[in-house]
Amino acid sequence: MKPTLIFDYDGTIHNTIVIYEAAFRQCYQWLTEEGLAPAQEISSKQIAGWLGMNSQKMWNSFLPELPREVKEAASRRVGSSMTEQISAHQAVWYPGASQVLDTLKSEGYTMVIVSNCKIAYRKANWKEFSMERWFSAFYDCESFGFAPKTAIIKEVQKRFSGSYIVIGDRHSDLECAGACGSPFIGCRYGFGKQGELDGADLFADSVQMLPEKIHELS
Repeated sequence: MKPTLIFDYDGTIHNTIVIYEAAFRQCYQWLTEEGLAPAQEISSKQIAGWLGMNSQKMWNSFLPELPREVKEAASRRVGSSMTEQISAHQAVWYPGASQVLDTLKSEGYTMVIVSNCKIAYRKANWKEFSMERWFSAFYDCESFGFAPKTAIIKEVQKRFSGSYIVIGDRHSDLECAGACGSPFIGCRYGFGKQGELDGADLFADSVQMLPEKIHELS
């Protein structure tokens, strides 16, 4: 029996920076105009580093001094902007991602996504990319009270029995693999920092490399 493939989404399949950076910069402009945050230069690299984090953790790490209600408002603004961009067909997957998923689906793999995203974001992507063609489920962290992936993986195990391979670009994905005792493929083309994926069983330097790496572990 083939293992179930547990994919991260942002930085693994979805090249999220394309819509996230614009959404974040619009939100930060609002924060500065309202006098809620200081004007400052924020690099694209710093912004990319937040991808893969749930929104609560992101704002708590970036501007911990902001009142909770402001963080929540900022998070909603970013999320709404990203969802609007997805609906406007501005979101893009990494080149070759859909072909890779076609290959894995034809080979009989069951595939699911576990993502540190919100419900509206999940739904928008699911619709925009017709993701039911490949994936049996898409788990977002908001549906589980913004729980970490190490907790959400237990829900995956309840529904999908057998063995697993976890695939992702951030340390939270590596931790997820550890929580279910599964091998991990680290996606070095994503948004993780240097050394963040240390401990991965295998590495992929492009999305096109994933089938080869998955076959090595299956």
